Amino acid sequence: MDPLDFLRLHPPFDRLRPAELARVGEGLEIAYAPRGARLLSRGGEPAHHLYVVRKGTVRLERDGEVLRVLEEGDGFGFPSLVGHASPHADAVAAEDALLYQIPAATYAWLLDSSPGFAQFFLLDLAERLQRSAERAPLPAGQALATLVGRLPLAPPVAIRATATVEAAAIRMRDARVSSLLVDAEAGEGPGILTDRDLRSRVLALGLGPETPVAAAMSRPVATLSSGASLFEALLFFLEQGVHHAPIEEGGRIVGMLTDTDLLRLEGRSPLAVLKGIERLGGAEGLPGYAREIASTVEAQVAAGVEAAEVGRIVSRLNDALVRRLLRTAEAETELGPPPCPYAWIVLGSEGRMEQALLTDQDNALVYRDDTEEAAAYFAALAERGVAGLLAAGFPPCPGGTMATRWHRPLAAWVDLFRGYVDTPSPEALLAAATFFDFRAVAGTLGLAALEEEVRRAGREGIFLGQLARSTLGFAPPLGLLHQVRQEEGGVDLKRGGIAPIVALGRLYALHAGGAGGMARPTLERLADAARAGTLSEEGAATLAEAFRFLCRLRLKAQLQALQAGETPDNRVRLEALSPLERVHLKEVFLALREIQQGTALRFSIDRLG
Repeated sequence: MDPLDFLRLHPPFDRLRPAELARVGEGLEIAYAPRGARLLSRGGEPAHHLYVVRKGTVRLERDGEVLRVLEEGDGFGFPSLVGHASPHADAVAAEDALLYQIPAATYAWLLDSSPGFAQFFLLDLAERLQRSAERAPLPAGQALATLVGRLPLAPPVAIRATATVEAAAIRMRDARVSSLLVDAEAGEGPGILTDRDLRSRVLALGLGPETPVAAAMSRPVATLSSGASLFEALLFFLEQGVHHAPIEEGGRIVGMLTDTDLLRLEGRSPLAVLKGIERLGGAEGLPGYAREIASTVEAQVAAGVEAAEVGRIVSRLNDALVRRLLRTAEAETELGPPPCPYAWIVLGSEGRMEQALLTDQDNALVYRDDTEEAAAYFAALAERGVAGLLAAGFPPCPGGTMATRWHRPLAAWVDLFRGYVDTPSPEALLAAATFFDFRAVAGTLGLAALEEEVRRAGREGIFLGQLARSTLGFAPPLGLLHQVRQEEGGVDLKRGGIAPIVALGRLYALHAGGAGGMARPTLERLADAARAGTLSEEGAATLAEAFRFLCRLRLKAQLQALQAGETPDNRVRLEALSPLERVHLKEVFLALREIQQGTALRFSIDRLG
């Protein structure tokens, strides 16, 4: 193969224009290095070329320790070229190797003429992963980055709190709106009255038309800034569980955004799925929910939403489904209202809001009173909730981590968590990794006692040390020569990359304590750990961008599998990746292993795995 044809297949040469690639060819030299030949020496003479491996492999070593093994298409020598300094590592041919040598002058010219080429060498891994995720803006009116303030919103229609609901209904009809802004009063901000309020808080209760607006309205009202994006507005509706959002600008309400406005702007909107959930009549689940979620995820990815944010959207929809299933179950006459407060909790990836497509159920049920009546009631409620989720398309958990098995009083849960912390056996640590990621999605029972046990875990040195050891049991899939290893037809992105980063985020956030100890999403945990100093800012940034990159690769492969009529999993085939994605995947695994090695030193762990 012609040298230039080979180079254009590998980053960053694939970013060069034809004239720039031709300039590379003018000075390119071909060199042969027999096995064991030293190409660069640490502390020795600076590099005079950028080397690209054409055939064979080259080891980068420091004091006899192999830092990295370079394969076909990999380059080396650039740190010395950029800094005009001695190499930081020895470069030794691991086997007979054929090399392309690009002169320093050509390399310097390319750095000046091609920003994409320069970024590959001059940015750190986190920055390069971030740049690789950037996308071109979508057409106006479709981009989720569009600001709410740019939408043609009508000014809000207002009414006083002392007016009657009859007057409010007439005002809504005449103005053709589904909500009214209630004027602020002394010491209180504005409120909101919606058509749903009139139905549920007036008509459903048998109240008369003379009822004051104050009896049916909501105050204080959550507002959305005019500088918020459509994506932020979407999350606002999902997380607040509302259908109207007063838009605030400069301290005053300038318009009213409705979920209908967003539905018109965005196809396959998550809000359409939410409306389907709200129309659910029984506790039997929502047939076709899994298909709706897959379509919604596909649309969000096409719109440029990051995989981590897609997980947040899907989690909020799943939360709404659980709440609806439980409400309808409680309304059944044979079950009735609960005998005491409870909380339905989700665990694992759903607890961290990192589940995009529907996977196995991970849920449990906590209730306040340790009585036979409560035990019987919540066992039945668990059966109905899990059955509804099964009908909606959530597969059962193979390990049985579902509310049908895990329903118990709060005091028993506290004892369970306390046991995990006080006796951190391998089984306890495995369970803690799932249960400590709990998040309440339904019910009114406060779980401060459980949260305190999780925070205490971060203060217990023995538990933290054992958690660190178990965390390092996940090894990136790298072979002896640092090649990315495929097993069973692909690379398991979850086991080899995502799960180790999740585990490191949990470990360092717990170690940070405070708010970090109760953070759920991995990205928030990494940010909290960096702020607290338990993890370096550079390490946190690298892990965060690596996490985004791996989630993006996995979700892309999963959507392709669905489109092909196949069952999605966590694997990706190397040959299905672009050259740049393959380079980044290897770099991510190498960086992850380096951070794991640093973690082993920090917690005095003598070996990984």
